[in-house]
Amino acid sequence: MNPSQQEKSFQIETTANESQVQARQHLVELFESSPLSPQERLFNIGMYTRSSVLVKFLVLNDIYQRIKNIPGQLMEFGTWWGQNLVLLENLRAIHEPFNKQRIIVGFDTFEGYTPLSSKDKASEVWHEQSYSTGKGYVGYLKALLAAHEASNALGHLTGQHRLIEGDVCVTAPQYFTDHPETIVAMAYFDMALYEPTKKALEAIRPHLVSGSVLLFDELTWQESPGEAIAFKEVFSRNEVTVEKCALYPSKAIVTIK
Repeated sequence: MNPSQQEKSFQIETTANESQVQARQHLVELFESSPLSPQERLFNIGMYTRSSVLVKFLVLNDIYQRIKNIPGQLMEFGTWWGQNLVLLENLRAIHEPFNKQRIIVGFDTFEGYTPLSSKDKASEVWHEQSYSTGKGYVGYLKALLAAHEASNALGHLTGQHRLIEGDVCVTAPQYFTDHPETIVAMAYFDMALYEPTKKALEAIRPHLVSGSVLLFDELTWQESPGEAIAFKEVFSRNEVTVEKCALYPSKAIVTIK
């Protein structure tokens, strides 16, 4: 997917008006022209972080506190650039600095979306290969995760991250076949489409325990009905509690009873 197509997808997804989009572009320009050195910019990254981005950090922090006493792995289905995986590594270091059993696993094609099914809505946002990072990005993300891990507590104990590359309809069932001992404390679903979401939910379900949390990105968004359809086909209402995210109402939090 070329940059102009990706930008079109962003414009469809955003709720910002034209003046807000212009303000965001000005923020990019201020970031690029900052008098701060790259090292100082990283240390003061909050100067350039919009509220709509900061809220994602706060939401993941809330979720992490909910599952801190639940054993098991942290997973994300649909990682894109991997920001949430990095956040989870750093939240682990903050909330559980000595818990190196918190393995963090990310699933993605890294080549964008697979084809839509009949249960998905045709959209200029969700189409084959949109949100592609390219397969070569995986190596960079691994290095980035390793750098964060090395700078945190017990940084000398490495390798607590797994990036699973490929179609989740294949890779998710295979992962749990290869790791039948797995318990999942938290999983973030951000694939939007019906088929990969359902396959991942079916694969993960036997590995959830009471208190496990599933965070859904598009459970109530009309542009991606497939996520909600998949969820309702896999879980019955008496198995879970569902709530909207207080700070980010478009996200939904599902807790296993």
